[in-house]
Amino acid sequence: MAVKAQKISQGPKVRRLSPQDLLAVVAIDAATSGRTRHFYLERRLKAALAEPELHLQFAAESRGRLVGYVLARKLEGEFGRTEPALRLEAMAVSPGIQGRGVGSALLSALEAGAKKSGIPAIRTQAAWNAQDMMGFLDRAGFQLGHTLVLDCKVHRNQFTPGEGEKALAPEHRRLSSEIDYGMPRQNDFEALARDHADVRSLSSDDIPDIVRIDQRVMDRIRRRYIEHMVGEALKDSDVRVSLTARVDGVVAGYVAARTDYGDFGRPEPVAVLDAIGVDPDYAHQYVGTALLSQLFVNLEALHIERVETIVESENFQLLGFLYKLGFETSQRLNFVKFVT
Repeated sequence: MAVKAQKISQGPKVRRLSPQDLLAVVAIDAATSGRTRHFYLERRLKAALAEPELHLQFAAESRGRLVGYVLARKLEGEFGRTEPALRLEAMAVSPGIQGRGVGSALLSALEAGAKKSGIPAIRTQAAWNAQDMMGFLDRAGFQLGHTLVLDCKVHRNQFTPGEGEKALAPEHRRLSSEIDYGMPRQNDFEALARDHADVRSLSSDDIPDIVRIDQRVMDRIRRRYIEHMVGEALKDSDVRVSLTARVDGVVAGYVAARTDYGDFGRPEPVAVLDAIGVDPDYAHQYVGTALLSQLFVNLEALHIERVETIVESENFQLLGFLYKLGFETSQRLNFVKFVT
């Protein structure tokens, strides 16, 4: 049945989203996507209430009725970035009102909020064949980002340890030279990679160790980012899948991942790999491979079929490491709009 076009006599009123908007947001989302994502949207609204400094969420009203919404979250260091950005996670306008400036008004509010917070860019993703979204992003001034979206089907194939581990713990940042872990050694290629370390679920008690590892790899202290990252992994993910790896009782590496049942309009559950780090003192001990191997085993048990991550296009070492594990270029593209 055709949707009757509704006239907006004046520009829509844009305001902050509130918990009372949940049912209206769910209804718009269902009408535009053809499915109900009540739990996902409720979780995003609750996350914004718990940590308002990390979220920008707006509603558009016409004649007292909610006709559109946008959800965005601040990126502080995910995927190794050094500059903050906004991740545009979800956006929708009621059928019959699309093409009447509602989306542009919501995006303008998001840009104003980013500028006020000193955030220089808004980033998002879209499938290459999502023609309506591609057209909107083009008209809104987005351009292709200089990063690659990679994904991989979850599989049980043995991860063979390899030289790609260097990408996770760069040798030039190693602060200790007491032990040379780069020396040739005999490898048991029959053993699963995760047998090289004690891999377990991430907990809040691991924050000091992750801060230590991140500082050694990134050459700066990012405690606030780490605290937010761990908090999101423990509270703002559908399922807890982030991990740490211990060698001789010491936390030697971590992987921050989250399960996603709705960002960027995805119809199927996916695990997003936000960060992975290895203490340079444990380079070449296959800690990173052990973490990803165990992550895949856990995701298979949860019936999650795909893992996704973002990598800078010039990070050839990390790209090589991920390609060797089965990652490929995704059918999704990264877009960025710089806030002026």
